[in-house]
Amino acid sequence: MGSGVTRLSPDPRLTYWPWGFAWFVGFGLLYLRFGPDLKVTVDMPEWLPLAVLYALMLVAFVISGIAGARSSRQIVGESNRRGLRYGLAWFLGFDMLVALAVKVGNYLPEDQRGLLWAGGSVAVVAILYLAGAAIWLDASMFVLGLWLSVVNIGGIIAGPGWHSLVICLGGGGGLIVAGLAEQLRQGRRW
Repeated sequence: MGSGVTRLSPDPRLTYWPWGFAWFVGFGLLYLRFGPDLKVTVDMPEWLPLAVLYALMLVAFVISGIAGARSSRQIVGESNRRGLRYGLAWFLGFDMLVALAVKVGNYLPEDQRGLLWAGGSVAVVAILYLAGAAIWLDASMFVLGLWLSVVNIGGIIAGPGWHSLVICLGGGGGLIVAGLAEQLRQGRRW
């Protein structure tokens, strides 16, 4: 596309890659510090993996939020309302997860509590990608939501510790691959 054309969809590198790298690094650190049966593969402070994951997710939120805001400036009408409602669904989806995890989390062992938070968070993301695919009839978004669902289910079944490794590789890696595939599909330059 020429440089004078306004893009109405955000650059996939700025929407998928920041989250993919945040999950890859953050969940990778969680696996190394709190592996299966709370096995410590790499000795590091207990607070470090979550601090890194949250910091990287904050950076990803800012980058993808700016990219989304820039691309949606020209959108009005029904598409704008759909986007607003979809954004609110993300906000409310995570609010509900937090309320549930806070309410029941203290009744669980530490490793199961971590699985509730991580598995629940990835579930919200997967479900919202599937919903977004239905709203915008976007097949690639559907494939990503389906992939994250399958990966998350597999990680949850594998259990605490393993879930972090599965999400690191399958979730983070899946988001990175999705960004690359979308960039190529849209014919964007490097």
